[in-house]
Amino acid sequence: MLDFLADVGETVLSTLRDVTPIVVILVVFQVVVLRSRLPNIRGIATGSVMVLLGLALFLIGLEQALFPIGETMAQQLTEKAGAGAGALAGAVRWQDYWVVYLFAAAIGFATTVAEPSLIAVALKAKEVSGGAVNAWGLRIAVAVGVAIGVSLGCFRIVTGTPLPWYIVVAYVVVIIQTFLSSRTIIPLAYDSGGVTTSTVTVPVVAALGLGLAANVPGRSPLIDGFGLIAFASVFPIISVLGYAIVADGLERWRRRSDRQEVEP
Repeated sequence: MLDFLADVGETVLSTLRDVTPIVVILVVFQVVVLRSRLPNIRGIATGSVMVLLGLALFLIGLEQALFPIGETMAQQLTEKAGAGAGALAGAVRWQDYWVVYLFAAAIGFATTVAEPSLIAVALKAKEVSGGAVNAWGLRIAVAVGVAIGVSLGCFRIVTGTPLPWYIVVAYVVVIIQTFLSSRTIIPLAYDSGGVTTSTVTVPVVAALGLGLAANVPGRSPLIDGFGLIAFASVFPIISVLGYAIVADGLERWRRRSDRQEVEP
């Protein structure tokens, strides 16, 4: 219990050091540059304390729950895959780790759908577009991209292939899709890659990558364990742009069919 309280105190102090510069910048800008008094000082102080405690508790939760769960699941799934014929022969066969890819896709999809930042962006996009952008459809499209990206990232860890190969090819696809997509969806698609790497997705995905690299023979957590976040960032852009291209194509086909039915 004493060790836990000591960890809490240390985390709170560390968070205070991180948050203080932000508060100082905001206060100085308000008072010196804008030359106006701070509105609702009591509310600002209360909110700052809540932010401090919230961040501290969140960081403690990561260390106590999310990171251990991700690493444990990766270890257990890797051991299950390692019991296959490939492990007995002394070689790592990517086919033996299919359950890892399936789990990575499932956890990537689930964490992204529940990502608060993505929910906020999707609702705002629906509001600004007047309902043209479906909030739930956007969340699903982004989640599918993350699921594919994280699963492919786990495949890269298992096979030990270089990370730049995947990222370069992925961004080439993004560039091609950009020229084929409507201008209205491109900024939203690009932002979708950023909002996925937030409070819920990053801890679980990072722990999964590190745990997988630590348990696959011949892989290094330092060299191979990182990089899943890059996959989780670029593939949502691909999925959203792909969804928009397909939707636009279907809409044009529907309009063409309607015109043909009207014409004698």
